[in-house]
Amino acid sequence: MTKPDEVEKLLPLAPASFHILLALAGAELHGYAIIQEVEARTAGEVRLGAGTLYRTIQRLLEQGLIVETEDRPAPELDDERRRYYAITTFGAEVARAETARLERLLKLARRSGLAHQKA
Repeated sequence: MTKPDEVEKLLPLAPASFHILLALAGAELHGYAIIQEVEARTAGEVRLGAGTLYRTIQRLLEQGLIVETEDRPAPELDDERRRYYAITTFGAEVARAETARLERLLKLARRSGLAHQKA
């Protein structure tokens, strides 16, 4: 089990980091697929550029939130130059902590009248 302070020191997550972790929570993906997944999940509101994506991936790798995986589709279905990434257990823990942090903020905003009340 990860120590709470190890998780807390990474919060708040940068939006790009959080979106990448959300995309990888569902499946192992390569860079371009992450870009497409984030864009689809946000209905086009968030578009990660290649520079932002790969700088963020490097940081997430260094922090142990994601790993490069060796699992690959069949060679005829894939480009061998692609690198695939997967969220780690620690990465999922950090993403859950960020989600909880955002939920607390939203609750405060609702109490203050700055966000719509739940239907």
